[in-house]
Amino acid sequence: MNQYSMAQVLSHRPPMILLDQLSSYSGSGALCRVTITDESPFFQDGLAGVPSYIGIEYMAQTIAAFAGANALDGGESVKIGFLLGSRKYQTQVDRFSTGTTLDIEVMRLHQEDSGLSVFDCTIQTTNEKLAEARINVFQPPDPVQFLREQNG
Repeated sequence: MNQYSMAQVLSHRPPMILLDQLSSYSGSGALCRVTITDESPFFQDGLAGVPSYIGIEYMAQTIAAFAGANALDGGESVKIGFLLGSRKYQTQVDRFSTGTTLDIEVMRLHQEDSGLSVFDCTIQTTNEKLAEARINVFQPPDPVQFLREQNG
């Protein structure tokens, strides 16, 4: 496993890189980490944290980091992908509290040649599972051409 920064494996740029690090990855999944601070994107003073619905984006960025790291390992460039939706996003909390370190784990369940994939995703601390979902994503072989076709 190579060590990559989030900026290397994501097509996002600050301030929309929401995760702190890619902790590990393989050909079938990845683990990313973020510590919630008052500087975290989407932090809300009134909640003293980040709303738990942002967890879907944490999961999506972990999937993107997985794809980006594997692409770089294969000598390819990082490509954009699309979050198509989630099934049964369930959370045990209304917010991710300040000072909490979250581990976001994704495991690929299914992949089609078309670029469609399904991932099983969890967000947890060292003590408890905070959220889970099944996420559907699409990464076309040529994202630029795909976008042209959709807009043309």
